[in-house]
Amino acid sequence: MLLFVRQPAAPEVATPAPATARADAPVTPSAPSEPPPGAAAPTAVAGSGAVPDAPRAPEPPPAEGVPQIHPVDLEALRAKLPDNLYWELGAPTKDPEVLKRREDDARRWNDLYGKVLSGSATEEEVRQYYEHRRRVSEDFITFAATVLAEYGEQLPEQERGLYELSINMHRTRLAELPGQEQDALARRQVQEQRREAWRQGQQTP
Repeated sequence: MLLFVRQPAAPEVATPAPATARADAPVTPSAPSEPPPGAAAPTAVAGSGAVPDAPRAPEPPPAEGVPQIHPVDLEALRAKLPDNLYWELGAPTKDPEVLKRREDDARRWNDLYGKVLSGSATEEEVRQYYEHRRRVSEDFITFAATVLAEYGEQLPEQERGLYELSINMHRTRLAELPGQEQDALARRQVQEQRREAWRQGQQTP
């Protein structure tokens, strides 16, 4: 199952989340990407998509009443990466407070993105927005790479491919962010020049 960080204006690329937690490590995250990124999920992030898997012979259904234990231990990962934004933006949860907080955060970043696109954001706001995008991608890469390093050989082929895809897409995003930030700052400068010209025109007798 993919969990996404919802950010419609600039969707984050999310990392896949384990469909089922380990029986000895229940998923009870207190916080998240959308990704995405992160997530998208990855905030993504929304938007990572799935890698087509090669056809495989159907597996026999599990015995009734036998719990399915996923190899990824989220509690161990949380202890190892406590400050990673995956927990705030992409970790599986049904906690209504966490879900509401994610909605509010996504709305706030979307509003700021609108200002960045229009050139009405301050220089500080532009840099704040792209620093957030940068950190989301870096943290989702770290999370996905850690999962692959510690559990990759135990994961199904398709799920492993989704983590790899997430890493590649976030790396692409990181490579694009400097240019996007410079474009946003240039738009802001043009808008400032237009506003200044208008003010001077208003003051002319």
